[in-house]
Amino acid sequence: MKLVTAIIKPFKLEEIKAALAEIQVEGMTVTEVKGFGRQKGHTEIYRGTEYTVDFLPKVRIEILAADESVPKILETIISTAKTGKIGDGKIFISAAEDVVRIRTDERGEAAL
Repeated sequence: MKLVTAIIKPFKLEEIKAALAEIQVEGMTVTEVKGFGRQKGHTEIYRGTEYTVDFLPKVRIEILAADESVPKILETIISTAKTGKIGDGKIFISAAEDVVRIRTDERGEAAL
């Protein structure tokens, strides 16, 4: 099993959620986060004063999936999230040792 974590632009969330539903991704966790990468934030002027906005709003999507599903999930997220502009985001893939469904005590892929 793998944990796929994608950091994306907030306005892409609904589009990605719909695309993942089409490939039968049944569950995900979504968190609003803030951060920056190479773009290092930006400056804004508010009431005549310039402010540096270091942390930009992003959305973090976490999906626990079977190994064979990961390439299709990656392809779907990349093709849907890509705008070609800086700040499109990143995807991290980590190994997941085990998962337990609390309600039924199921473990491993049966708990997905």
